[in-house]
This record gives sequence, C-alpha cells and structure tokens, in this order.
Amino acid sequence: MKYRISVDTGGTFTDVVIADAKGQLVVGKSLTTTDQVFDGFSAALSNATSAFNVSNDDILAETALIIYGTTISTNAIVTSSAAKTALLTTEGFPDTLIYRHGGKREPLNLKMEFPQPYIPRRLTEEIRERVNSEGGVEVPLNVEQASNIIESLAAKNIEAVAVSFLWSIMNPEHELLVGGLIEKLLPSVPYTLSHQLNPIIREFPRTSSTAIDASLKPLMQKHLSEFEADLRNSGYEGEILVGTSSGGIKHIRDVAEKPIFTVKSGPAMAPLAGLAYAEAESLGNDVIIVDTGGTTFDVSMIRAGEIKYTRDTWLNGELIGHNLGISSVDVRSVGAGGGSIAWIDSGGLLRVGPDSAGAVPGPACYGQEGDRATVTDAAVVLGYIDPNFFLGGRMSLDAGAARKVIQEIATQVNMDIEETAAGILEIAGEQMIKAIQEITVQDGVNPAESILVAGGGAAGLNILPIAQSLGCSRVLLPKTAGALSACGGHYSDIVSEYSASRYSASDDFDFEGVSTIFDEITRKLDAEQKSLKERGITKFSREFFVEARYLNQQWEMEFKIPMSRVGNSEDVEKLIEEFHAVHFRRYAVKEEGGVIECINWKGRLIAELAKPPHAQVDATNTSEILPGRTVSAYFSGHGKCETSVYMGGQLPVNCYIAGPAIIEEPTTTVVVYPGAQASVSSGGHYVLSFS
Repeated sequence: MKYRISVDTGGTFTDVVIADAKGQLVVGKSLTTTDQVFDGFSAALSNATSAFNVSNDDILAETALIIYGTTISTNAIVTSSAAKTALLTTEGFPDTLIYRHGGKREPLNLKMEFPQPYIPRRLTEEIRERVNSEGGVEVPLNVEQASNIIESLAAKNIEAVAVSFLWSIMNPEHELLVGGLIEKLLPSVPYTLSHQLNPIIREFPRTSSTAIDASLKPLMQKHLSEFEADLRNSGYEGEILVGTSSGGIKHIRDVAEKPIFTVKSGPAMAPLAGLAYAEAESLGNDVIIVDTGGTTFDVSMIRAGEIKYTRDTWLNGELIGHNLGISSVDVRSVGAGGGSIAWIDSGGLLRVGPDSAGAVPGPACYGQEGDRATVTDAAVVLGYIDPNFFLGGRMSLDAGAARKVIQEIATQVNMDIEETAAGILEIAGEQMIKAIQEITVQDGVNPAESILVAGGGAAGLNILPIAQSLGCSRVLLPKTAGALSACGGHYSDIVSEYSASRYSASDDFDFEGVSTIFDEITRKLDAEQKSLKERGITKFSREFFVEARYLNQQWEMEFKIPMSRVGNSEDVEKLIEEFHAVHFRRYAVKEEGGVIECINWKGRLIAELAKPPHAQVDATNTSEILPGRTVSAYFSGHGKCETSVYMGGQLPVNCYIAGPAIIEEPTTTVVVYPGAQASVSSGGHYVLSFS
C-alpha cells in the first residue's frame, strides 16, 4: 500500500492529509458538510489527490490506514444536541450534576445565573441502593423500584441511560444489575455504567463523564457506522482508526463503545504533530502548540517531550459547564478562530467571538450571505489574504462584502476601516495570548523558554505579534500548518488507558491494596495487548501514572511514576521524589517531608505504529528569491506598507525573507510583520523570528 490518510472534521473545514511512502504530506481542505460528513471528506480528499494526479477511488484502493478525528461529539455537547438521556443515581443523591464542584469563577457576582446541569433534574431518577466506601452493601438494590423506573423511561422517549451509583467503583454489583435490567426492559437503548467507564473516587467527574458518554452513544455510533459504511462503499478495504482525547488512536468500533473519547479528538492530535516537527527541526522538545481553526483557537503544551494531560477538561465554561472527567490531553480553547464574529458590546467596546460564522454562512467574504464581520474578513481588508488565492485558488472571496461588514463596525467605533480591521485581529490575538498563558504561566512554565509551533488555516495571520508578546523568540509554522491536527494523526500510536482508585498515604502505604489495583490494571493491559497482537501490531510500551496531592490539599496532580508497580518502601521513596520534583516544576513550591496522598492510578498501553518519514525539500533549488507581486497591506504602528508576496512552493531551502512580506500556501497564509523575518528549513517549514 502506498498511502495513509488522516482526517480532521472541524466546525468550519474538513482537513485531509495524505502521506506517501517517502513522507510527503499533501493537504486537502473543504468546507465541512455537517449533514453528511462523508461529502466534506470526499471534497477535501479530491483536493489532495489532485497533487497525485489520481482519483479518490485510486487513492483509497492504495491506502492501508485512515485515521479520523472529528468535532461532532464536542459540538453536540456545546450545543446541547446530544441524545435525550436519563441519569440513574443512588437515592438521596440526585444533584451531583447540578452542584458540580461547587465553585465559580466570580464568587461575588450574585447576578450570575445558576448553570443548567448536563442532564435535567427532571430526567434524573433516584434508585434505592447503597454501597459503602469499602464495597459493603448497606442497602440492597430495590429491583422492583429500579424496574419500574426503567420501564417509565420509554414513555419519556429516553434515548440513552447513564448509571452512576455511590461507591460503585468499590463494588459494581448494583450498577451491573441495573445494566441487565436496561438490556431486558429497554433493549434498544444504549447505556453507560460509571464503574466501567471512569472508575475514580470523585463523584462529580465520574457522573459527568458517564452522562456525557451515554448521551453521545446514539449520535456517535450512528455517525461512525455511517462513515465506515461510506468508506467501504467507496472501495476502501483498509483499517479505520479514530483519534481520541488521550492523543492516541483506537479502532473505530472500540471508540463507538465509549464515544466520550472522541471529544476534542482533533485538537488532541495537534501536539503529536507539533512535537514531531519541532524534533525534526532540532528545535527541542519544550513546545507550545497552537491551532487556529475557523471556529476556535486551541492551545496545548509539551514539556520535556511529555504531553500535558488533565482530568479537568470543561466545555461551556470552567466550573459552570460540563466536565469530561476523564484523563485527556490538556487543550485550552477560546472562540477566536478565522470565523469568529466581531461585535460591539453594550458599552460600545469592540469584541471578537466567541460566536463563529462557521462553515455556513461563514464570513461575509465567502459570499454565502454571511452579514457579520469576522477575523477572516478583517484579514482580507488588511490585504493579508488574496481573495483570488484562498484555498490555493479553489475558492474566490468577495473582498467587497468583507469591506462592507468591517465598515459597519468601523462606523460604530468611529475608526478608519483598516484600523478597525487591525483592531479585530489584535483583540482576537489578546484572547489567544490569554489562552496560552493559562496553560503555561499558570502552570509554572515560562512560554519564552519554549518553541511555538503554529498550525491552523488562520495561524499565520497574527502568530508573530502573539509570539512577540509572549517573549517567544522563534515560531515554527509547518508547511502543512493548515491541517496541523490532521497531520498529528500520522504521528499517533494506538493508546489504551485503564484507571482504578485506591487511597494510600505515603506515611502508611497500603501495599496490598495498591498491588491489587496494579494487578487489575495490568490484567486489562495484557488483554488489550493480546488483542492488538492479533491485529498484527508487535511493538508495545507501557506507562503508569498516579493522581496525588499533599495531605489535605483539595486537588490532585497527575504525573508519571518511574516504576510499573509500587511494591516496597524504595518504590514509595521514588514516587515521593518524583511528586516533589513535578510539583516544584509546576508550582515553584514543594513540601519536603510532607505526607502525600495517592488517589487514582492509571496504566497506559502504547501500541506503536509505523510513522511516515520526514520528507526533505530539494536543497539543490537555488533559484533567485523573487516576489510574485506586491500589495498594499496595513500593519498597526506602520500604516499601509508595500508588501512583497511570495509563493511558498517556489522558495528554496535556507532562504530569508524580511518583513513586511506575505507567503502564500494553498491552505494557509503567513504574514511576516515589519521587523520580523522568515526562513525555510530543510523540511520546507517556516521558521519565523524577529530581527
């Protein structure tokens, strides 16, 4: 087989990246078709296959692997369009999703409305049962009551059921019995049991993840099965893997069983591409990855080659939104993409986002009856985007429509049209800077010490002023920046994770209890490895993690432990040393001699897949660097400048371009601001810096 394909279906664009045997990556883009995702995929694939001079059918026939990432599940949560779901809880505890963690960002803001829970209180049912913290049955399950409640759900047109009982992680008997009743009484309704999905101690994140997973099953199982069927009908016979929130990939049918792992699956793949590109260019392994799409700006971080994970991923707002509750790549997102809408608030101030024009109608310049100003419209007005070369010339933009909507904003704020357009880009940039600082500065990391890898179709528009504000000396903007998340699929491995809870303090370590947990996790990892071996995978590695905290702290910190189990006092000392080191690195403080409480344990199996090599650009090309044309572009502090425009495909290796300049790629535009410069690396990527 000659090819492998990676796909990222975003809110605005669908990205397809085809890799050949030599490591050449070809990007195809198309507007996302939300009603029939395969149509958008086919259009993007056609765009990419034109570079190989073959048809979609020919490419699919020669492809061994397709890796698929999607925002379908994320959008369903954000827009409250997932399945109508019921929550079954222990009697007396129906408000777990309502109270969440109990905090809020603005404790003195008494006007803040109380947020709605993920599953409405009217669809939450209490069942008489109780298991204690040691797994003992305090109150037997009332089977008759449970049966009556489950039968009543049919009349409410319930499409999925989430079951989360107290301490089911210590004794799952009652949840299993209820699962059997659901299968018997509601055979066509999917359900999720909390102890099977997310066996952790904290009640809210476990219940939240269970509710989200159950609500996504009807939608995602249908979506994934239809996408697979469409691929098979098109003649594709290879494997289909799906990106997950852990930054790895899994077989499509495994993901369909636990669709919560598809949430933020696209952004979770971007760090893998960022690390691969940074290491290939010998720029180190401390990397900040940003991905500026049409709808959102996503930020993730890699420290010393390790991706940053979190169990505290919120959608629709921290503390007031919905918590995934599962360990996932730490991706911070703000509504500041190319399609983010500019507007004037009640105080007369210019704002940008979080609302987006999406793919339909899209920015005004798309010519699809969009009538609101966006970041992309501002870039057209500033002269950064050539209306005749958008998406490599496949899509013409309406510059007049862009000027019209920006002028409407300019009139309201009493500014020139170019000043207004520049202001829109700067305000969007401020939101992006804040998102980067949240994941770096607030975690004890100086962004100036990291390489900034920029991806996304809109990344090149303002990444240089963002980097300058953060103190980052260099920016790596890959040749394939327009599809960074999709590129990450090519550098992904199959990742399987299993968690379990067992409290143990460092001053009185529960060796027997923790050993039982490790035995359980290892058994699951062994079974998963055996299954993957039967599919032809031969190279595996394992990692183990713990969530721990200092005595009486409120929140745990997850970190990797340097052993495969904690079996003696020497292992405990190593765990303590690692905890102190990680805590000091993140928070600049450590409590020597302090007692450490270990809460949750996790094992990760990594099944390593072959990666495409990094293609090198022809270094014999020594052609003279000549701009294709010049345009008048506007830059804050400089006004209108005569700006050279270069075609990226014609630039030789090691060339230097001084700003102001614009480099046009088929899927992105790189704006080199005055005082900055760009060079082309041996891999054909752009290294941006300030003089």
